[in-house]
Amino acid sequence: MIDDTAAFVRGVVDDNLFMILGTADGDGRPWTSPVYFTHADYREFYWMSSPDVTHSRNLARRPEVSIVIFDSRVRPGDGAPVYLAAVAEELAGDDVERALTVYPGPLQPGVRSVTLADVTAPSPYRLYRATASEHSILCPRPTGVPCALHGRAYDHRTTVTP
Repeated sequence: MIDDTAAFVRGVVDDNLFMILGTADGDGRPWTSPVYFTHADYREFYWMSSPDVTHSRNLARRPEVSIVIFDSRVRPGDGAPVYLAAVAEELAGDDVERALTVYPGPLQPGVRSVTLADVTAPSPYRLYRATASEHSILCPRPTGVPCALHGRAYDHRTTVTP
């Protein structure tokens, strides 16, 4: 059972390296992509991608995105994802330099530093930021038991301020 939902959200975000980015094209066709990410204050989420890949083209036309961060190694039924509603954008100018103070985060095996030249023309990559407007989790409850907040005995979300 989760006692401190804000601490739980912070832990999931801090403990994971990849998020699932959900975008949609101009006709509303959905697309999901796993991306390596870092964050600033649990509100701004950064990643590096080519502007030519599907999720980047989608968010250029429709910036509203959904994000899920979770540990895929847990047993079925033990998963506790963090869901985000956000608006995303390709960064330019001073925003790129600010993002480079956050991205790619602490260097770990397999993670290399990223420079301005790595994410500006003529490089094929750019930095992106999703600014979260809402964080939510599945309302904490034992299986088959109604949650204390809503009295529902089925999976449903509750908003959390990290």
